[in-house]
Amino acid sequence: MPVAANENGSKAATLSDVARRAGVSIATASKALNNRDDVAVATRQRVLRAADELSFTPNAMAKGLLAGRTGTVGLLTSDLEGRFMIPILMGAEDAFGAGQISVFLCDARGDAIREQHHLKALLSRRVDGIIVVGRQTDPRPSLGQEIPVPVVYAYAPSDDPRDLSLTPDNYTGGRMAVEHLISCGRTRIAHITGDPSYAAAQDRIAGARAALDAAGLELVGEPMFAEWSEHWGRDAAALLLQRHPEVDAIFCGSDQIARGVLDTARDLGRSVPEDLAVIGYDNWEVLATNSRPQLTSIDANLQQLGRQAAQRVFDAIDGVDIGEGTHHLPVRLVIRGSTIPRR
Repeated sequence: MPVAANENGSKAATLSDVARRAGVSIATASKALNNRDDVAVATRQRVLRAADELSFTPNAMAKGLLAGRTGTVGLLTSDLEGRFMIPILMGAEDAFGAGQISVFLCDARGDAIREQHHLKALLSRRVDGIIVVGRQTDPRPSLGQEIPVPVVYAYAPSDDPRDLSLTPDNYTGGRMAVEHLISCGRTRIAHITGDPSYAAAQDRIAGARAALDAAGLELVGEPMFAEWSEHWGRDAAALLLQRHPEVDAIFCGSDQIARGVLDTARDLGRSVPEDLAVIGYDNWEVLATNSRPQLTSIDANLQQLGRQAAQRVFDAIDGVDIGEGTHHLPVRLVIRGSTIPRR
């Protein structure tokens, strides 16, 4: 068998070399390098100094086996191509990379049978934990309570309150959007949104109504539901402004819808934001920053959500009680030129 070498081509130091230089047994050297409590401080320092002098790099798998871990985590998603998945996965991957954790990414493509296949594969690889990322914020079926490793649900909460789920606070996002419009002096506010079966759509409307109630206002007309598309935004805005020309602000359930609203407003000669303020949702930057004018939007902080999910898995692996239930994480308002004139 060839001998491992360091980057300079010389023979790589072994644990035995470290133990010999520190004047301790191999077992004691291993414990010191893995920060075990049953090693005296002076001994640990001596071992670490020896390891540093020898440029010793512990074998990652050996460290994992000693700790009873594999240093791997599974990311199980139902929609890898979905626009909301990518920032969540990026945030989780950032956190895992900082913790030197390897990630197995599995896409179930919305198929329950495929998901079970991936779950069995992940468990057979002895992953230390699993993050389940859903395609929308509607509750999804739990993987169950018999999973032998920690599981955290991100974006789509589990339908079992015993699980820990992290999801954006869409209610607060809807309230925040309307509060911003009101703070800009708007009082005749309408709402155009997407599929009414989505929990996100209903949560955002509830938050919007709460903000209106607090200000003694009501929506102009009923919320307009259909699909999450620019085409629907254009059609809905044309119908809305024909029926209610007095509208001075439109809260849109997505940035795509808002982009369509901006098109129709321009076609009808309505100046944005002077005559009509428009706010979107999701802060899809490539779309929001290329709109005319640039689009004010609510950002769901999806990368931060991914990082939080990864941190909860870390905590659970370390034996920390991470709790249960659905936790709604903060969203933020990003102000651009569609609600406040740019000078």
